[in-house]
Amino acid sequence: MKKNKTIIIAEAGVNHGGSMKLAKRLIDIASRSGADYVKFQSFLVDEMILKDTPQAEYQRKNLKKNISQYQMLKKYELSKQHHNQIYLHCKKRKIKFISTPFDIKSLNFLKKFKMDYLKIPSGEITNKPLLENISKTKSKYLLSTGMSNLKEINQAYKILNRRYKNKITIMHCTSNYPSENSELNLNALSLIKKNFKCDIGYSDHSKSILVPCLAVAMGAKVIEKHFTISNNMYGPDHKASLNPKELKKMVDMIKETEVIMGLEKKQPNKKELITRKLVRKSIVSRRDIIKGEKFTLKNITTKRPGIGLSPFLINKILGKKSKRKFKKDSIIKI
Repeated sequence: MKKNKTIIIAEAGVNHGGSMKLAKRLIDIASRSGADYVKFQSFLVDEMILKDTPQAEYQRKNLKKNISQYQMLKKYELSKQHHNQIYLHCKKRKIKFISTPFDIKSLNFLKKFKMDYLKIPSGEITNKPLLENISKTKSKYLLSTGMSNLKEINQAYKILNRRYKNKITIMHCTSNYPSENSELNLNALSLIKKNFKCDIGYSDHSKSILVPCLAVAMGAKVIEKHFTISNNMYGPDHKASLNPKELKKMVDMIKETEVIMGLEKKQPNKKELITRKLVRKSIVSRRDIIKGEKFTLKNITTKRPGIGLSPFLINKILGKKSKRKFKKDSIIKI
């Protein structure tokens, strides 16, 4: 029985900078990396944010420009035509398309693409109207949990699980861009798995390619990771993104991690079965034994190879009479 493979989502996000040329290059990179999906972000700025909302600290730091979130995100808003172009290019490059809706109008538009997954971003985990509309769709759900606690996760989980059961993957996440190692708290994966009857995943904003592999080792079924053409490009997320070579390496390392992790069972493999016969021991004669002689610890012992009676049976043999003679260092047969 094969273990289900980890779903790998290459997060383009807003790293296209509003350019379809860059968006298509990102799709090409994601396809070559071996990722299963490439993900974008869908929003109507006027539907999701007040015009005077200030930038988050990481946005100010990465952009080095003091503008509002509205001004910043307006540049990255994708039109319906843009979405269609992106979707068709994904089909051309044979990689599946996902986009995260940040408002109800964007959600309703995205339904036409019949995406496998709908991602609830960390900032929308308390957006009950959006969650309720998402819960009416038949896609599987990825619930990102940056900045949240178990109570908030549970509130969103109950809404999403109301109509269609067993469709949720809860994604542990740290909403810092980039996240420091000390902020990642991967042990939260175990806590989430313990508290909710669903798959777990990890949305990673660290600079590391090791961290997603550790998450897979801890049971994450879905990995999401930002990537970019170059970390030196202008935008809020490039600094927390992998470059193309790093993305490819991460995908390869996750696949290697899956092989290393194996299955949740303990049994010898084919090579071990061969080795086992040579390194385990059998019950053998310590010296010559004559027919009718009783077996004692003075005339039998244990030695390699393990092709005869197991040493675990020695107590059953002790005291019994030998039915034949054995030369020294012969495998005992009864």
